[in-house]
This record gives sequence, structure tokens and C-alpha cells, in this order.
Amino acid sequence: MTHQVFISSAVPLASEKTFAEAAASYLKHGGDGKHIQPIIDHFGNRPLASIFPFDVKEMAAALYPTQSNATRNRQALTPARAVINHGYERGWCSLIRIRKLKEEPPRRKTPASPVWMHAFIRQCAKDDLPHVAAIVLFMSQTAARISEAINVRWKDVDLAGRRALLVKTKTGANSLRHLTDEVVRRLHELRGDAAAEDRVFRYTNRHSVNERIHAVCRRAEISYKSSHLCGRHTFATNAIDMGMDIKTAMDAGDWKSPEVFLGTYVHPRQNAGRMVADRFNGMQFQDAI
Repeated sequence: MTHQVFISSAVPLASEKTFAEAAASYLKHGGDGKHIQPIIDHFGNRPLASIFPFDVKEMAAALYPTQSNATRNRQALTPARAVINHGYERGWCSLIRIRKLKEEPPRRKTPASPVWMHAFIRQCAKDDLPHVAAIVLFMSQTAARISEAINVRWKDVDLAGRRALLVKTKTGANSLRHLTDEVVRRLHELRGDAAAEDRVFRYTNRHSVNERIHAVCRRAEISYKSSHLCGRHTFATNAIDMGMDIKTAMDAGDWKSPEVFLGTYVHPRQNAGRMVADRFNGMQFQDAI
């Protein structure tokens, strides 16, 4: 006896699942939707199984024609790959390998040296801008991002315990930072009668802070360094220069990737080869000969 099996046309076969359907499932199961929508608009109802690595790279170029490969990797290839991998895990398509586009090495930037920081803080004192000096010191000594620093409220600061909580950081989790005596002293001076919900540094957006930093640099006749450069870049470089091991420095500043930390944020000293040679000069091998 022959049995016939009927499949309702209302339920697509696995091979007929579209990118849009896979993306919806991906988001429903906790996927990151930050850059997904433009990709959904691009692929739409195209069958997931018909999308290959070449198509994904073409999509990246179409969505971000003037942006760098780093941006295309981050905002196009990575989220598209996540959706396709999710589809594979559900049995809707084959597993494909999408190679990242070749990225140009990041341009090296110069962090804030102790001399620069001294000149900047001195100019802030002349200009009566204690909040500018305090937020720059806070970022350079805690590795806080500007978006995190401006959102710190007095309720998040424990001056007695010398620590501050960065709420909802870029990594998605709160992060505890420990404060130096200098930062604690300056925060004591700023506190006054501020309420627990008040912003510690008063600023509400990064642009205002960078405008202030730029103006102070101009009056002090020193090079301009953005909040990110005199913050996380300076923290990373100074931590390594002071002899901190890489893991400790990364944990203190909440870095997750050693590649990013060393390749982007840690800046080598000038004359590094000469410094290493001088260190070797201090080692005594004569007695071993």
C-alpha cells in the first residue's frame, strides 16, 4: 500500500527559508540586532541557501561603499555571518566560510604623555575648569570611555572606598574601576551639595567634552588629543610602561581582546631597540664565560 505525504505550502521547506526568516529567528533567540536591519533590507526574501560568501561581500560593499574594510567587517560581514550560522544550526542551509576583508592596520596615535597631561591640567586650573581636568584624569587613570564617564552619577561613586561603577558599558556589563588618590581628591572638591542622581562631571554628551578639551589645548599651546586618546589609549600605554603585565592591564581597563589591546591601544616607546639593548647591558654574562 502506497502512502502519500502532503506538505503544506504555507510552511516553507528548510531549503526555502529566507534570510529575513533566519534573521528573525536569530534575533528571537538572543542575537545581536545592532547592524542587522540594513542587511535584512538588502537580502530580504532571498533564500538563505542561495547566499554565498561572494554575495555577502557584495552586500558589504553595497551598504558601505565609502567605509573602510574594518567597518564592513564589523557592520556587515559579522552580523550576516551570525545569521547564516544560525540558519545552519537550524538545518536551513549549508555551513559557509566567510573570510574577513583585509583591513588596513590602524593608524598609530600618540597618547597623552605626562608632560602633556601636566600642561593640560595646569591650563584647566588657569581657566577655572575643574570638571574638564577631573574627567580627563578620570578617563586616563581608569580607561573609562567618554560615554561611560559622562554617565557616572554620584550614587555610582564610593569616595571612601576609592572606586566608581561604570554602568552599562560598551561591553554590555557594569564595570568597577578603582580610583587614584588624585582623582578622589578632585571628586571631593566637585561634590559639594550634588544629589545622588546628578552627573559627576556635569556633561551630557561627548561632543561638549571634546570641544572643551580642544579649547584648553589651544590655550595651552599643546596638541589636541580627543577624549578617547587621552583616556583609554593613555591608560593602556601608561599601564604597560609602569610594568603591568598585559592581563592585569586588560582586566583593569575592561579589554576583552589582546589583539585589540596591543594592536590599537598600547603604543611603543620611541627608541625601543636602544632601551632593550641597554637593559641587556645591565645583565652580567662575563662570569659564565
